[in-house]
Amino acid sequence: MNSSDKQFEQRVRALYQEATQSIDPVTAGRLRAARRTALETATAHASPHHRARVLLPVGALAAVALAALMIWQPAPRLQSEVKPQTAAVVEQDNEYLPPGADKADPGLYQNLDFYSWLASNDGSQTKH
Repeated sequence: MNSSDKQFEQRVRALYQEATQSIDPVTAGRLRAARRTALETATAHASPHHRARVLLPVGALAAVALAALMIWQPAPRLQSEVKPQTAAVVEQDNEYLPPGADKADPGLYQNLDFYSWLASNDGSQTKH
């Protein structure tokens, strides 16, 4: 802005401030009512166009957000495929473990040295 524009703006502001201070309450009430009516009319007529202008970008943003969620969300099928494999590995590991003390035959614990010897010599017996 050049200096003449700034001077003009300052003069207009000063005149506006002076006019608002010297206006009577009845006229101020009429001006407020006229302003409200004008704003309501403008909003009613511009409403469909304004809604379209606002809803189009909002809809596009929602579509992009949905696409991003679909891309970044892990597929539930991958988790369901992993669970049976994991369960099979756990079952295979449990086959090699001895049963718990509450379920085992007490006779198994009497001859632990024999089972240790059997496990260490099991590989050498298959060579004969």
